[in-house]
Amino acid sequence: MNQPPPLLDQIAERVERLLVRHAELQRTNTLLAQQVDALTQERDSLKSRLMAARARIDALIDRLPAQPVAAPQQEGASHEPD
Repeated sequence: MNQPPPLLDQIAERVERLLVRHAELQRTNTLLAQQVDALTQERDSLKSRLMAARARIDALIDRLPAQPVAAPQQEGASHEPD
């Protein structure tokens, strides 16, 4: 007959499984922290590029004339009555 393993062996086996799981979770946590860092850097870079683009657009808007320029009339298109 097979006897169940002694209680100490069962506890030791469970502790080993918990240690393996803990190591896996630590590796996963490290990888996730690296992803967060990479995404944070990407976000900061995109925010910087957005701010630069907005500054360029604002500069272009500032260069626009205050009053709209009248469109030149086409030749042959006369508004004078016949």
